Amino acid sequence: MSDCIFCRIADGSIPSEIVYQDDDVVAFRDIHPVAPVHLLIVPRKHVANLLDLATDPDGSRVAEAVLRAVPRVAAAAGVDRTGFRLINNCGEDGGQTIGHVHFHLIGGRSLGEKLL
Repeated sequence: MSDCIFCRIADGSIPSEIVYQDDDVVAFRDIHPVAPVHLLIVPRKHVANLLDLATDPDGSRVAEAVLRAVPRVAAAAGVDRTGFRLINNCGEDGGQTIGHVHFHLIGGRSLGEKLL
């Protein structure tokens, strides 16, 4: 989708600090981090939100690609052994501000307190 910022980051037309990528997923640093490690894991396929991912014909494959990337992204960020939080915001009331399904991987400090 040409007007989606995450699609444009995934295809390389908008620069970003990418920490991991493969054929299906790109992970990059959030521009408004809430912790020392705050990465966005974004499927390259444009799907608006988690609910649409569940009904998309390729949704299972896309979701699997994201889940398979999580350990690699966590390792690249150095939080695979210390721990992290994986968050998805779905819809306006859920705090989703970009209409492309994505997951926040947050870590680098104790996350006992409320973050988002």
